[in-house]
Amino acid sequence: MASSAVITIIRGAILLLALIVFLGNIMMWIIMPTDTYYNDWLLHILTATNSTFFGIQGPIMLDFTLPILFIAVLGCIYMLLVKRNRSIIQRGKRDQNFKFLKRPMIVKGFGIVNLTELALFTMFIALCVWYYADYVRHWFKQVPLLQMTRREKVWQTKFDRVAIVTGTTGNLCLTFLFYPVTRKSSILPMLGLTSEASIKYHIWLGHITMGLFTAHGFLYIVYWTLTNRLSEMVKWDDHYVSNIAGEISLLCGLALWITTYPKIRRKMFELFLYTHYLYIFFIIFFILHIGIGFACIMLPGFYLFVIDRYLRFLQSRQKVQLVSARVLSCEVIELNFSKSRGLNYTPTSTIFINVPTISKLQWHPFTITSSSNLEAERLSVVIKCEGSWTRNLYDVVSSPSSIDHLQVSVEGPYGPASTHFLRHDKLVMISGGSGITPFISIIRELIYITCTLKCETPKITLISVFKNSSHLSILDLILPISNTPSNSCNLDLQIEAYVTREKVHPKDKIESPRTILFKPNSDDVPISPTLGPNSWLWLAAIISSSFIIFLVLLGSFTQFVVYPIDQNTNKLYSYTKKGSMNMLFICFSIVVASSAAFLWTKKQNAKEAKIQVLEESRTSESSNSSFGEDIEMESLPIESIIKSVNVHYGQRPDFERILLDMKESSVGVLVSGPKKMRQDVAAICSHGQADNLHFESISFTW
Repeated sequence: MASSAVITIIRGAILLLALIVFLGNIMMWIIMPTDTYYNDWLLHILTATNSTFFGIQGPIMLDFTLPILFIAVLGCIYMLLVKRNRSIIQRGKRDQNFKFLKRPMIVKGFGIVNLTELALFTMFIALCVWYYADYVRHWFKQVPLLQMTRREKVWQTKFDRVAIVTGTTGNLCLTFLFYPVTRKSSILPMLGLTSEASIKYHIWLGHITMGLFTAHGFLYIVYWTLTNRLSEMVKWDDHYVSNIAGEISLLCGLALWITTYPKIRRKMFELFLYTHYLYIFFIIFFILHIGIGFACIMLPGFYLFVIDRYLRFLQSRQKVQLVSARVLSCEVIELNFSKSRGLNYTPTSTIFINVPTISKLQWHPFTITSSSNLEAERLSVVIKCEGSWTRNLYDVVSSPSSIDHLQVSVEGPYGPASTHFLRHDKLVMISGGSGITPFISIIRELIYITCTLKCETPKITLISVFKNSSHLSILDLILPISNTPSNSCNLDLQIEAYVTREKVHPKDKIESPRTILFKPNSDDVPISPTLGPNSWLWLAAIISSSFIIFLVLLGSFTQFVVYPIDQNTNKLYSYTKKGSMNMLFICFSIVVASSAAFLWTKKQNAKEAKIQVLEESRTSESSNSSFGEDIEMESLPIESIIKSVNVHYGQRPDFERILLDMKESSVGVLVSGPKKMRQDVAAICSHGQADNLHFESISFTW
């Protein structure tokens, strides 16, 4: 416990340091549009950082890029401490002092949010408004001189200044756009967030960013029309702003933006998916449009995203071993993969799956239903037929002439840094249809804690709503194929299942899941951590070393190529060449650092995989009997773990009555399902009489 206290203190110190650095970075954003910055701060910064190695780009990276990358490295150290502390089972009361900050509320256009999210979003909007207003005031001072130089009317010059400020404010929003979609982020966990749970922030920022950039482009087209300068639209200024590059970037962004419309995204998901790859061209031409110097302001978020994306690419090149599948009568399958013992993940984590025989380009996320503690060598996901891709997969796996091998690649897992389910006296898990999948992983984890570690766990009530009785077979997936605990397990689990479209129990017996075994291929490997068991240390090393390599390449290029021509004026050397070389240096640095780390850990993973394969091969001679044992384990009565299962036909659960009747002092209410269900439960938990209810919306994919 003493070591746990020390780790907690260190984590707190890291959070405090990261907060101080971040507030300093925000201060730069606040002060940047002011006269104080341009007339005082900027002059001192340029004087203090005057260098032939980095030119004007140096101080911008020092002010905006370096602090965020430093926070990311701190986040890696923080996550390493969280991982080491995760093994300690902590059971305690939830802090009630700031509960009101987490109380859910439903805001039109935003969905379910809490006061903390609303406050942070309000502050961000306030920052954007301040940034916009003060930049307009600052640049309006240039109007008299510009108006005389351009020989245009004063209002036309002001119109031009408003247009440029609109684009500049869009750059502010773009700076934060990539943080939520960096799946292996070291910054989000410090805020208690995951990439999956932060997608809504990416959506909000995306709408604001594209709204501002679209307005920026439209205003300039109007401005050029009013001043009879439409020829500016086809201008590529190699020493200032390139208009053609900006227009290409905007068109790519608009294609991205249009396909995010909910109806388009739902009905034509493949179109939404493929157009999102246009972000590559969007960023490239954006940098060529504004120049690398100003682009360094938004660089850190994108830099971390590129590292994450390349590591995902490296992992996705490997083919993983699919061990077995369980096929349910309700068009649901459970896939069971082999995993290395060193791969640990938390409940509700997700993994991205690609099956080349169905589509080489499509990657689909699925919630992991297994527990890395209960099933040390297996990773499971549950998939339901809800689209063309999942339908094709189900048909391949469940066909009478089942194949004996299926080629699969994965990315992940990705999930929360830690969970807090043990802090409650009782857990109420509410699922609608496929929303049950994250709860399977939670229940399996609690089975491990109760039955293996012999630790106390909260009472559990699982309320599952299904359309018809055939979906009740999903409850059979609560127990894993293997490592099912004995009847002596003391887990207090009660299931209340509601079948809404049938009023009576069907006469036909629900079919038991059918197990299919797959033969391993020599090229298949167990799912392993991309950067090994010390992944956070490796990530910190990649961020640091890649940026150092980038600085060395940039410094050499500036010193020996740019400076002899430009002399730090930032006016003589080609913006296009400078921007292109910077992008090349960034990519090269990330590829070198990430590849070195990945190849080293791949060798370590291969050694572990060989040992694991040897152990499994010793039991291969008894594969037929093992198959029979699996079937026997599947047929174990679910009551061996579950105290009672009640099925209610032709009705829906009365959530308000059920939840408000809970008498425990701390009840964790976890909801995973349709939007309306989540909002209804959130409204109940925000009720004045529900002080003991702690709401949490669980994201799921299947």
